[in-house]
Amino acid sequence: MGHTDDMLHVMEWHNGDKSYLPFSEAEMDRRQNDVRGWMSKSDVDAVLFTSYHCINYYSGFLYCYFGRKYGMVVTADKATTISAGIDGGQPYRRSHGDNITYSDWNRDNFYKAIRQLTKGAKRIGIEFDHVHLDYRKALEEALPGVEFVDVGQASMWMRTIKSDEEIKLIKEGANTCDIGGAACAEAIAAGVPEHEVAIASTSAMLREIAGNHPYVELMDTWTWFQSGINTDGAHNPVTNKKIESGDILSINCFPMIFGYYTALERTLFCDHVSDAHLDLWEKNVAVHERGLELIVPGAKCSDIAIELNEMYREWDLLKYRSFGYGHSFGVLSHYYGREAGVELREDVDTILEPNMVVSMEPMIMLPEGLPGAGGYREHDILVIHEDSAENITGFPYGPEHNIIKS
Repeated sequence: MGHTDDMLHVMEWHNGDKSYLPFSEAEMDRRQNDVRGWMSKSDVDAVLFTSYHCINYYSGFLYCYFGRKYGMVVTADKATTISAGIDGGQPYRRSHGDNITYSDWNRDNFYKAIRQLTKGAKRIGIEFDHVHLDYRKALEEALPGVEFVDVGQASMWMRTIKSDEEIKLIKEGANTCDIGGAACAEAIAAGVPEHEVAIASTSAMLREIAGNHPYVELMDTWTWFQSGINTDGAHNPVTNKKIESGDILSINCFPMIFGYYTALERTLFCDHVSDAHLDLWEKNVAVHERGLELIVPGAKCSDIAIELNEMYREWDLLKYRSFGYGHSFGVLSHYYGREAGVELREDVDTILEPNMVVSMEPMIMLPEGLPGAGGYREHDILVIHEDSAENITGFPYGPEHNIIKS
């Protein structure tokens, strides 16, 4: 048996050449230089990113956590991801910049890597919204005398304004959503289990993504398809419940392309719709359509929410609304990331600007036992331009299109 002092703790495992990214070197340099600009203004010597979304956004590498820590250190002249030995050379291949690997041989090897990359740094930016208390304590012990400042909020605002290259990828994602939605509709019939509909959608989206890039990691694309009572939550997992004739249905198609999430969500019915359900569905569609009109450059997020609330209030439906009207899109997923500064909620006063990308997704949920029980939700994605907003979702919505016959 070798002694631990004979073993490698921090090393370079550069295996193969850099992998394809959909973004140019100039685009990735721009992102990293935005961080350096913030560092200069904030008198920060280095930044340590630790979240999925920030490491992915600034390097192109999306890590698999599995109980190990990952990081990315940005200094005035270098950007380096920190990955675990279990991943081999893949993090290097996916990183725009350098990469170093730490081994499992000691618990603190991750912190050795950070010390190696931040020598002499007195002020380091970390993500306050990602570093939990134990993590913060370990960083303080590993880097004595260093002052930590928050880079999480600054990074969030950087990410809310999308580049033209990002918007191109987001549009590809929206088109992939439409393909997933069509596969869902094709698979829907009375007696079909929810999971079979979801499988059809996810498979169609994966094939579309695979066909659009010379080399792409196919991970985290998924579909939630819900029927009946399962429609009451926007994020309820798919089950093996069988669709029944007359069921309210909800499709949720979520392709993931290089860490970028897009979504299509629609209300549908199997075979027929009751009068009570139809009335609620048409009202929710009316809110959706008004919301699409309100998303324009210069609009305030809170004003949009307040006006749409009035529509629900007039029909005595506001008490059935379950979450905000929309949110920013980009590097995020169901388990990471959120650009909380651009959400269509009553407590967010952000002004919509060109190159922001936001959804309109009104939802109401009526509990079992009430006429028209179920969850109703439509969802489109819009790109804000200088003097207009572009709807990049193509799958149709509403009763005219989405009563699916078995």
